[in-house]
Amino acid sequence: MKVTITDSTNPKKKMMAIFTDDDGKKVKTTHFGQEGADDYTKTGDKEQRKRYRTRHKKDLETNDYKKAGFLSYYILWGKSTSLADNIKSYKKMFNLN
Repeated sequence: MKVTITDSTNPKKKMMAIFTDDDGKKVKTTHFGQEGADDYTKTGDKEQRKRYRTRHKKDLETNDYKKAGFLSYYILWGKSTSLADNIKSYKKMFNLN
């Protein structure tokens, strides 16, 4: 499975992830992150990150890494303030190219 993460084409969302299978066929597109809202990659506020991750830990119960909750949790509110580092970590965590 491959994922490409870019700015969202939906004006209400920050980013989108396009998941494709090994043959290049699109499997799913997920838009995530509220446009205009803070996230850890913008603020670097560790306390804010902690509160977000506590509030949204339930989003991980779906066990579906293609869901918006997973993407926001690991990319916008990931371990780093670097979007690129969080995307790289997300891909590695879920064995995506």
